[in-house]
Amino acid sequence: MAGDKLPSVHALDKPEKLQDLLKQDRGDDCLACKVIGGGAFLGLAAYSYLSGQSQLEQQKAKILASGSRFGMRSRSLGITGISLGLAWLGIWRLSK
Repeated sequence: MAGDKLPSVHALDKPEKLQDLLKQDRGDDCLACKVIGGGAFLGLAAYSYLSGQSQLEQQKAKILASGSRFGMRSRSLGITGISLGLAWLGIWRLSK
């Protein structure tokens, strides 16, 4: 630390450009990292959808009997939305 040069107050007061920071922050991942990460998100999306819909069908009678304002359609849309979000993350991860 003795050899480090301290920046001036003027240099610290000036904000850095966002694009420069994003370029510095971007890390290049290897192909295997992309495939594993993307596959994990896609697998989680499939599991979330299939298990969620299965559990929803198993609990259908209880849900309809409860009189909740959140019926089958809204719960199914919620499960589908979560699964689509996870699938989008998987595709995004594979493409980056």
